[in-house]
Amino acid sequence: MSAGVLLVTSVGWAQYNNANDGIAKTDVIDQEIAKDAGRKPLDGAIDILLVGMDSRTDAQGNPLSQEALALLNGGYADGEQNTDTMILVHIPVDGTRAVAISFPRDAYVEMADGFGKHKLNSAFARQRNTVDQELRAKGMSDEKQIRDESMAAGRKTLIRTIEGMTGGSVRIDRYAEVNLASFYEVTKAIGGVEVCLREPTSDSDSGADFAAGPQLIEGRAALSFVRQRKNLPGGDLDRIVRQQVFIGALAKKVLSTGTLTDPGKLSGLISAIQKSVILSDGWDITTFAEQMQGLVGGNIEFRTIPVGDPMDTYGDGNVLPVNPKQVKDFITGLASDRTASSGPATPTTTLPAPPNSSITVQVHNAANRQGLANEVLTALAAKGFTRGEAFTAQQQDATVVRYAPGEEGSARKVASELGPDVTVQEDSTVRRGQVHVFVGTDHAVANGDGNDVEAQNATGSPSSATSSTPRITAGGLVCVN
Repeated sequence: MSAGVLLVTSVGWAQYNNANDGIAKTDVIDQEIAKDAGRKPLDGAIDILLVGMDSRTDAQGNPLSQEALALLNGGYADGEQNTDTMILVHIPVDGTRAVAISFPRDAYVEMADGFGKHKLNSAFARQRNTVDQELRAKGMSDEKQIRDESMAAGRKTLIRTIEGMTGGSVRIDRYAEVNLASFYEVTKAIGGVEVCLREPTSDSDSGADFAAGPQLIEGRAALSFVRQRKNLPGGDLDRIVRQQVFIGALAKKVLSTGTLTDPGKLSGLISAIQKSVILSDGWDITTFAEQMQGLVGGNIEFRTIPVGDPMDTYGDGNVLPVNPKQVKDFITGLASDRTASSGPATPTTTLPAPPNSSITVQVHNAANRQGLANEVLTALAAKGFTRGEAFTAQQQDATVVRYAPGEEGSARKVASELGPDVTVQEDSTVRRGQVHVFVGTDHAVANGDGNDVEAQNATGSPSSATSSTPRITAGGLVCVN
């Protein structure tokens, strides 16, 4: 989880010449790609895979002490390792914004390297265990060498699996990995971050025990916040939202002047990361920091790939089905750079969003479901928006909200009522004062109480794997489950 820190703290790292010293490295990325991506600032888009490992060892492979495990509520060091958090971060060529796309651990997907269809979080472990056994069968006895080679192989399989889910539209050229101990140390180093919960909640497994409302958390409480799964309405999907809002809060805290100009906090943060984070070979942090100096908290946005209703399988238990085409279209849309190849886009000014009553909504049914456009119009009218007309459009997977130049704020107001993963697009054909909603097959209609009453999952049946969480960025405080 705390691998997200590498993205958002890199600005402060530039002042330290020894920032790269002492960081564990792993050979999992083609070096020619890494060399090209890091040749000079803003040379090309950067795609980073951030991985949170459910591991009870440090970055050097040493088991955590029983005292540390007890402090972290981390259970026993049983040797099993799964990748419980996977986030793809896309940073376009200008380096001034980023989109972080979460992949649920229980997503039921086709594994790379011939392992078949299983939960995504098992991709690493399946290859690691296979290579471990193969090396031992060949007579290798050096435990460190076995561990290094088998874990590198597992990471490569995970990378190829994620790339396969994008349909080849994304090529990962950076990799960062952390574990329980590193997350604890990093959050302690910056003095905690502010989060907000809708309701009080507790869970003995993760150690979570939180009141409702805004609160400052760090160390052990921060780890419990992002690890809790039980007693959350959306289970693992709610945990992903927790992770997103926490990384956003972490980004906001670290990018603030107080953290970057405090030598003690910055030194402690760097020390914590150097002790516990694993990076891909060829990743020079100080060069990366120069590339990212235009990034600010509000320009980091968090999304989650579309998934269907939980279902039971014989071999993998309860899983989240995934429609490969939906995921490919979703990621391709988010990872598309906004700067046209023919030259810079014409700048537009985004005005403050007017009251809901001043925004007229036209809804286009692009989901091929009878009556859907009118249902959406009714739901939006209940939120105070002016009811426009209903239309039928060519079927599409993703819901999109289109707006007139300069009126992005209006579009985001409407999009926030439709779900956390709704894309907004500028469209010069849209009249001022209007917003056009194209409702795709991924849409969940919400009633006036904010409860999901109809949804479409990856297979076309009703889905409960949806969320009413507002748009999450690193620029503000969002209350979540």
